[in-house]
Amino acid sequence: MSSFIPRVTGTPAAINLLRTLRREHGDILFHQSGGCCDGSSPMCFQLGDFMIGDQDVRLGEIDGVPFFMSPSQFDYWKHTQLIIDVVPGRGGMFSLENGTEQRFLTRSRLFEDVELDRLEPIAAGPDLAPV
Repeated sequence: MSSFIPRVTGTPAAINLLRTLRREHGDILFHQSGGCCDGSSPMCFQLGDFMIGDQDVRLGEIDGVPFFMSPSQFDYWKHTQLIIDVVPGRGGMFSLENGTEQRFLTRSRLFEDVELDRLEPIAAGPDLAPV
């Protein structure tokens, strides 16, 4: 039996920064911002500091860190694998990497047709349970 293809993944640099942030802040999560103040940056929060909506979609995890986005964004990105990377710069105003002189960045690639039946299942809502 083949394994699932992740809907979201991280580069080694992103995973290293996540591990640093977890040592400093404990349990954390990602929410893909939909615009406004921080554009479309993936925002990293300490668990409990950001309220996941009942309809938010959990795409998966990056090194044990859950990754969420709104249902409307998921509808737009559902055929795309998100690849979280790190680049030099300032993080989003409320994102935990702010002040590290690094920021998370979302890269993407379209899934190939042969991958669509093997995508990691999604989950919804704040309880972090699979759908």
